[in-house]
Amino acid sequence: MYVCDAFGSAHRAHASVEAVAHFLPAAAGFLMEKEINFISRVLLSPERPLVAILGGAKISDKLPVIQNLLPKVDRLLIGGGMANTFLKAQGYELGDSLVENDAVAMAKQILETSGDKLVLPVDVVVADKFSNDASTATVAVDSIRPGWRALDIGAQSAINFAKIIAGAKMIVWNGPMGVFEMSNFAAGTTAVAKAVAESGAISVIGGGDSVAAVEQAGVADKITHISTGGGASLEFLEGKTLPGVAVLPDRL
Repeated sequence: MYVCDAFGSAHRAHASVEAVAHFLPAAAGFLMEKEINFISRVLLSPERPLVAILGGAKISDKLPVIQNLLPKVDRLLIGGGMANTFLKAQGYELGDSLVENDAVAMAKQILETSGDKLVLPVDVVVADKFSNDASTATVAVDSIRPGWRALDIGAQSAINFAKIIAGAKMIVWNGPMGVFEMSNFAAGTTAVAKAVAESGAISVIGGGDSVAAVEQAGVADKITHISTGGGASLEFLEGKTLPGVAVLPDRL
């Protein structure tokens, strides 16, 4: 028989993931079962308040996740480069920050329809170049000067996020709050990781960067579930059917 325990590959219809299950008796392994149960619980029967935290570079990468989660969550915290596009949609000047101009209209639409759920940074750590040895400053989101770029959420934003996280009963997190690989721009991500760990909430973390962030912050052992599948967990949160899961008749 075939036992699939590779959740990290479940979003790929590969011969060794999906096709083999058509020819052999198939079942989910224990890890696969755990992954499905935790992420399904976020989507179908969450503890409330349910807080989602999304970060990373591009809004386009997470747009389907945002659209699927917004009706389900109580608050959605946005950080990382993708927050810049939302800030641009609010009319702020972002200097040399990463902004997806072709996604500004969609960000504006999301703000108009779900702005009461979205929480954006109020301040950011800016740098005069994309480097750990750049000159840096913390400024309000309406004070980013030309030639400077936002590379992390600011201290006040981290405090605001932590207060919301502290009141959550369930948390799902995908994507860092800044360029945490560089030590000068890791404070926001570390603060969020520690807030999630200290919240006492059921916490589900997916995505390689988010996993690396909680490990870097030294709080991985305080997270309820750390997903082994970055792409798979993201597609699951989008509401997509994963081929490697759908083919398993006895997965739950």
